[in-house]
Amino acid sequence: MNNAFSGIQAVLFDLDGTLIDSAPDLGAAVDQMRVARGLPSLPAEQYRPMAGAGARGMLGVAFGITPDAPDYEALREEFFSNYEARMTQTTYAFDGIAQLLADIEARGLRWGVVTNKSSRFTDPLTRAMPMFGGAGAVVSGDTTPHSKPHPAPLFEAASRLGLPPEACIYVGDDERDIVAGRAAGMKTVAALYGYLGAVDANEHWGADAAIKYPHELLQWLEVS
Repeated sequence: MNNAFSGIQAVLFDLDGTLIDSAPDLGAAVDQMRVARGLPSLPAEQYRPMAGAGARGMLGVAFGITPDAPDYEALREEFFSNYEARMTQTTYAFDGIAQLLADIEARGLRWGVVTNKSSRFTDPLTRAMPMFGGAGAVVSGDTTPHSKPHPAPLFEAASRLGLPPEACIYVGDDERDIVAGRAAGMKTVAALYGYLGAVDANEHWGADAAIKYPHELLQWLEVS
């Protein structure tokens, strides 16, 4: 196929907003904090666009605070505890993801996950979802000294797969994913079905390709 990437041996994915829709559990965890303080519950739609930004995004929506607020650390830990207690209740793979991963494996390609989510959450979450059993590498936000948009986590994932970075592509729904992928020397694909892709004016962020649905990734995978 003319528009396929050549020489690709593995696909690396961001997690939240790319492989899984964790926004319902993230939103519920922080909304629980609002209700506990006598504040009205907010609709899930208000939390969803910031789900990819983790605690910073969720606390920003719920309480309008930033990480430099005096009580931010305490609120963040409360949010983490709430999320840890419910993180698989309403979190699911996006439609088509399980089939996409099966198709990638059927083509003889490997795949893995590179996320800024802490291993405190990444490890139990991926263990709880059977589809991650085929992942050749799972790199969390605290696996390396730097998290995305630094390329270090992507280098780590490629190393765990035993591949040079240029043999991998990286798929993500946030600008920092594309920045990290490009810095690592990988081809990049913007997942426009994710949390931020639909609302960002510059939808491609300089990515090499963009997909509106997971299965569209297959057209970019050339098997030699």
